Amino acid sequence: MNQAASMDDREGFAAFLLRLRGRGTVPKALIAAIEATPRRGFLSAQFHGIAWSDRMLPIECGEAIEGADMQVAVIAALSIEPASRVLEIGTGSGFTAAVMSRLAARVVTIDRYKTLTEQARQRFDALGIGNVIARQADGSVGLPNEGSFDRIVAWTAFDSLPRFLLDQLSSGGIVIAPIGPEEGEQVLAKLTKVGSRFEREDIGLVRLQPILRSVAAII
Repeated sequence: MNQAASMDDREGFAAFLLRLRGRGTVPKALIAAIEATPRRGFLSAQFHGIAWSDRMLPIECGEAIEGADMQVAVIAALSIEPASRVLEIGTGSGFTAAVMSRLAARVVTIDRYKTLTEQARQRFDALGIGNVIARQADGSVGLPNEGSFDRIVAWTAFDSLPRFLLDQLSSGGIVIAPIGPEEGEQVLAKLTKVGSRFEREDIGLVRLQPILRSVAAII
């Protein structure tokens, strides 16, 4: 990274932190995890100058990742603990899994695209992150044979409440997922499992792509 690029990155990160603090308290552990995860390394070179912006950014396979502000707000809402086992539906560039890996005991991240899964795995290896498993899988059903998770986050929208994810959640666990129609806004819902029921808290409105069933055959 040249000096100008390094300065742009520092300025972008500083502006990002100011936006976060303006919206409320961000846990110190999360800030440290973000600082330890070079976001530029998860984006194509043409987007390095706006890596810390609050806008969707294109990635491979015709996909896009959420703005930094939204990604961090969702991770904060998950309240990840050091012993947490996390399932992420929608690996994208791998940035969010990398951040969560510094907060959790283990992260399993799945994506329907083999290309995104392999690229993310290479980025994790380059950063020496050993507690993330990246896998190509059908996120529309979660990971039903993998035991229970303490936290589940989906970066793609379900048209109705994904009750099957609650079945894959440990007691006291948290799911955050967008719920709503393919077109228009969806509600970002936080679901906390309490015994055999769950408590729901709606934490915002988003516009994300709907969940796609099966895995991609070629890419």
